[in-house]
Amino acid sequence: MARMAQITPFVMVSDLDRGIAFYTDILGFRAGSIMPGLYGFLRRDSVAIRLLQTSPDTDLSDERQERLVYIDVDDVDALYADLAPKLSQLPQGRVRPPFNQDYGQREFHVSDEDCTLFLFGQEIDTAT
Repeated sequence: MARMAQITPFVMVSDLDRGIAFYTDILGFRAGSIMPGLYGFLRRDSVAIRLLQTSPDTDLSDERQERLVYIDVDDVDALYADLAPKLSQLPQGRVRPPFNQDYGQREFHVSDEDCTLFLFGQEIDTAT
């Protein structure tokens, strides 16, 4: 039987260069294939995203149309600690430090400049 290997979301950005800089410099992704002004493929560990630059008349700044991407991680607190120096450079309101959700996940959240919210999380170990 065929097996699905991973999901790679398309993330819309208003400026590809700015988007690539955010995901590489702040979140630690590595840039792969880049088509200037159009497309960028980025990877970190087994997670990948595809950035697509929108047309100039597309408004991605409306927070009511926020897009969400959930990334499961094996140690949310360690990842947050690794990213914290860069995350601290973002404007206030773009980062929510690790916290426990009622639905059994520990998460932290980071918003990019185009209203895409990345939620990084792991299941809370309820055995302890």
